[in-house]
Amino acid sequence: MSPDREQAAADLAALDRDRAALAEKVLQPWWFDAALGLLLFGFLSVQALDSTWVTAPALLVFAGGLGLLVRVYRARSGVWVHTPATVLLGWGALVLVVLVPAFLLSSQGHRWVMVVAGAVLGLAVALLSRHWGRTWQRELREGV
Repeated sequence: MSPDREQAAADLAALDRDRAALAEKVLQPWWFDAALGLLLFGFLSVQALDSTWVTAPALLVFAGGLGLLVRVYRARSGVWVHTPATVLLGWGALVLVVLVPAFLLSSQGHRWVMVVAGAVLGLAVALLSRHWGRTWQRELREGV
């Protein structure tokens, strides 16, 4: 084997090791998914109270919680994943399917439906977050 081929093989092996090490770091801990779901559930649920005095602080807690999750994930893994457009479109469609009827019912006096919408979307984002994390981890391991 020529020196160039040996160097190329060594470089590829090093890249494979780095990708495998990154795959171990990118999967967020279980509490990350739970916290993400609880933040969304909490923010949507307080909409049932129909009070700016509650919604404004809830928005601050929601935004601050998301920012904290991002910081913790970046510090732990050293990277941040950019979600593919197809995933965002799918999530957006689910949000619309759940929130449009919830807002319509809420405007007719059925405010409790926002708690249900929060529970549905909170659980969905927690489960999907875990799924997306495992998918990315698998792709890194397989070299996709």
